[in-house]
Amino acid sequence: MVQLEYVTTPVDLVVSRMRALSAAWPEWDGVAVFNRVYLTVTEEVDRHVDAGHFTDPHAAITLDVRFAERYLAVVDAVADERLPPACWRPLFQFRRHPGVRPLQFAFAGINAHIGHDLALAVLDACRTLDCEPVDLEDEFDRVGDILITLEERIREDLMPGPDLLQIADPLTHLLGSWSLERARDGAWSAARTLWALRGLPDLADEFACRLDAVVGLAGRMLLTPLPD
Repeated sequence: MVQLEYVTTPVDLVVSRMRALSAAWPEWDGVAVFNRVYLTVTEEVDRHVDAGHFTDPHAAITLDVRFAERYLAVVDAVADERLPPACWRPLFQFRRHPGVRPLQFAFAGINAHIGHDLALAVLDACRTLDCEPVDLEDEFDRVGDILITLEERIREDLMPGPDLLQIADPLTHLLGSWSLERARDGAWSAARTLWALRGLPDLADEFACRLDAVVGLAGRMLLTPLPD
């Protein structure tokens, strides 16, 4: 019988790192809440790749890993006491705030990662694969569809139960103002814009900085402390 050699893929390394972070952080920590959600998403994308649901598995894995590396780089920056991008600062600043609910932490992380990092990850993947954003559109859309499918499960897992209606009412109002699907569409537009501006680095940098700031503002609003 032929013995198969199993090689650890980059996705395996990403998943291992996220699991290690989950083990290291307290369960109630706001960044840990997002990390658990993101770990679930990454594992789900990996299962879809293994099941052959992507037309170009290599491109899908590359985009997935480049995307995750953006988040892990932020974690490393904070651990080294370096300033993270503006879009991530609210989550790390409020991660231990007792008035912020787990669902807010989850959505603030998703807002930063989708609203800002995803566009840059598309460009990272294009450089790695020597292609253009349009060549990754199918993979981008399929990953986005997985995220949207999981969004309802995230809400169900983290939303307070009916015995906490006084909390749920303002929480529902607050999070109802943000849409994962709109954030995904915005990320694709931002990626295409940044790609078109690649020959104008000063303008591209300005656009990326503005995007970072706007996403950070949305994140700060999502983390508005709520009354007990």
